[in-house]
Amino acid sequence: MLNRLLSGDYPRSKVLAVLLMACLLGLAVAPFAFAGVKALNVAAKVLVFVVLVASFDLLLGYTGIVSFAHTMFFGIGAYGIAIATSRLGATWGALAVGLGCALLLSLLLALAIGLFSLRVRAIFFAMITLAVAAAFQTLASQLSGWTGGEDGLTFKLPEWLSPSFEPFEEEVLGVLIDGRLITYYLLFVTAVVLVLALLRIVNSPFGRVLQAIRENEFRAEAIGYRVVVYRTLSSVLSALFACAAGAMLALWLRYNGPDTSLSFEIMMDCLLIVVIGGMGTIYGAVVGSVLFVVAQSYLQDLLGVAHEAASGLPWLAALLSPDRWLLWLGLLFVLSVYYFPTGVVGRLRSLRAPP
Repeated sequence: MLNRLLSGDYPRSKVLAVLLMACLLGLAVAPFAFAGVKALNVAAKVLVFVVLVASFDLLLGYTGIVSFAHTMFFGIGAYGIAIATSRLGATWGALAVGLGCALLLSLLLALAIGLFSLRVRAIFFAMITLAVAAAFQTLASQLSGWTGGEDGLTFKLPEWLSPSFEPFEEEVLGVLIDGRLITYYLLFVTAVVLVLALLRIVNSPFGRVLQAIRENEFRAEAIGYRVVVYRTLSSVLSALFACAAGAMLALWLRYNGPDTSLSFEIMMDCLLIVVIGGMGTIYGAVVGSVLFVVAQSYLQDLLGVAHEAASGLPWLAALLSPDRWLLWLGLLFVLSVYYFPTGVVGRLRSLRAPP
């Protein structure tokens, strides 16, 4: 049963297996184990980034394609939910229509980009995708009648997902069950299903061909595989999963705008998480997302505590100022790359590799 769920792709390291189980259980019990709104928001953000980064890793880590248009598909998924619920009302049908239209648009755009641009090599393709993503972000800002422009769209969700919905009068394990909690577990189940689907894809014969193309596309072409077709299919699948991640974000925030889902900073975060977790590993997306999002969310708070503790040493207190949290985040990233050049997952698996 476990072999089928993981598609035969076991962690291959006891430490990694424990780490993955800790991530899974931590996210599963987050609403009950960690008090406060911030903790729940961080856990939900982790779930969204796990799917987004895993879909990007399908493109970068498994196929060897560098694309900067990934956040465009992420934004399409978020805008699909936002526009549909704003215009059709807070119904399940509106959610289905929004997600369906977003997936269709993502498929068509990814297909167009793939067929017209994947024949271009390396950095040139990356520049084309960057230009397309920038143009789409500008378009989203200009079409204020549909997208709300720079202000974005705020919308309502079906009653069951509304924060005011409370099916039980009494608390369960000390937590009041409401629509917000139901939304979180909807995101949790969706993320688990999508990650398992990506595991199935990368461990299928199709996934093996993608890895062969990544290693040497000329040899893959020589033995009969149509490289452009496989690269295009990988681009389309990656776009569809990114679109689903965008829809997850919109469901959680009940808002979407250009800076929320189309920002280039999100693209940079994806690249950092892939490097931290390990390219070419779906598990790397899980571990990397947890480490990065938690550090990004709580590092400033930790520095605040350290700053007060070091108040007796002015130079150290200044160095540990919460305003310098980006400096320390960058330093942590440099150290992670230095000590884990193949990512956390790659490093842990290499420790178990036979001599």
